[in-house]
Amino acid sequence: MDYFKTSLDQLHEQLRTGKLTSQQLVDETLAGIDKIDPDVAAFLAINADGAKKQAAAVDAAGIDADQPLSGVPIAIKDNIVTKGVATTAASKILANFNPIYNATVVEKLAAAGAINVGKTNLDEFAMGSSTENSAFKTTKNAWDYTRVPGGYSGGSAAVAAGEVVAALGSDTGGSIRQPAAFNGIVGFKPTYGRVSRWGLIAFSSSLDQIGTLTRNVKDAAQVLNVIAGHDERDSTTADTPVPDYTEKIGQAIKGMKIALPKEYLGKGVDPAVADKIKAAAKQLEDLGATVTEVSLPHTQYAVPAYYIIASSEASSNLQRFDGIRYGFRAKDVHNIEDVYVRSRSEGFGPEVKRRIMLGTFSLSAGFYDAYFKKAGQVRTLITRDFEKVFNDYDLIIGPTTPTVAFKIGEKVTDPVTMYMNDILTIPINLAGLPAASVPAGFVDGMPVGLQLIGKPFAESTIFQVAAAFEAQNDYLAQIPGGK
Repeated sequence: MDYFKTSLDQLHEQLRTGKLTSQQLVDETLAGIDKIDPDVAAFLAINADGAKKQAAAVDAAGIDADQPLSGVPIAIKDNIVTKGVATTAASKILANFNPIYNATVVEKLAAAGAINVGKTNLDEFAMGSSTENSAFKTTKNAWDYTRVPGGYSGGSAAVAAGEVVAALGSDTGGSIRQPAAFNGIVGFKPTYGRVSRWGLIAFSSSLDQIGTLTRNVKDAAQVLNVIAGHDERDSTTADTPVPDYTEKIGQAIKGMKIALPKEYLGKGVDPAVADKIKAAAKQLEDLGATVTEVSLPHTQYAVPAYYIIASSEASSNLQRFDGIRYGFRAKDVHNIEDVYVRSRSEGFGPEVKRRIMLGTFSLSAGFYDAYFKKAGQVRTLITRDFEKVFNDYDLIIGPTTPTVAFKIGEKVTDPVTMYMNDILTIPINLAGLPAASVPAGFVDGMPVGLQLIGKPFAESTIFQVAAAFEAQNDYLAQIPGGK
């Protein structure tokens, strides 16, 4: 199956009319993964037997004519639990973890007839910006195998490389949008609370959000239609109706007011990337929107505030991995303290340990007010910056990343420089807003992403503008080839 030229709508039509069965589609997808993934290294586990069984069941029941995902194989990020399929969060400490239940989003996908074809790679516990922190393998960028695919959902390269039509990821500080930008695909992070986090292995509970990775905008909307909604098992989900996210796709954007923050094109952003974003803004103006420069003055404080909040919450969340109940346990231990200390020392990688220590320090007596409390106050200021802009504008745009994908190994020894790569995506998570990255051209042969940021629960507006922009360009016609 050529996923470079096939949308969910096209797959659905072939399945619905009987030109293709789900079993045939799964077999073709698995064959494609076998051919492509040895170079890309996007998958940590292939659910071949399970996918074939699911496909047979869908074929037996009949393709759901009203559900575009019915019978379609997709990939799941390996920090989203899947019953009977190993879920490791790319960490040695969970190398032998085989869940006995499905995450809510996985249940929803299965109910829609989607097929779980496998689990994709990530930075360990979603901590990193390049997928070089995985305990098991380094995923390659679909456009250039010497470059990173982005993080933490680096396995999204499976979509960019044509292995699957769609994948689920999670976004804590840009983990869907950054790899989408680096790989030239569409990454969508919904509003915090729009999609259930039940069954997502927690990194930072107030920031994590599950979203989508697809090749085009409408495919993203169709997947979000399935996974969005209130969940009684997740008290942070919003109990508000889920609209049809495809409804505004194709509608004109004439008269829409769009903001372009000056901080998103300033110091640290590659001038060539900035030029692509300015060109994108001009295209939106040509479609009838107005684009005006604005200011988000507290953007410069987003990275330090994020790393204090995220690391503090990670310090709390990762206490459950103790070598006692499940997961990795050190050998030849002599007492309970040995079990805790050695299991965590041997099971967690360097970046995870670094963040646990940072978070534990930020929460410790005598430092809480100076660090964690102060970071929370900065978070409020950043949220207010967005609220002020959204009083007058429908949407905010900017680059998704300050540069195109960098070389593997180029920044791995400099964590601070690596952290700054997320400076344009982190503020959105701190404010809990929806955002997408869509292809916006190329610099030196590598993809650039345009980030579109919406008001809370205004996902439909993002899809409307993103689809209008996508329709004006032929970026999807350009196919990655690795190197």
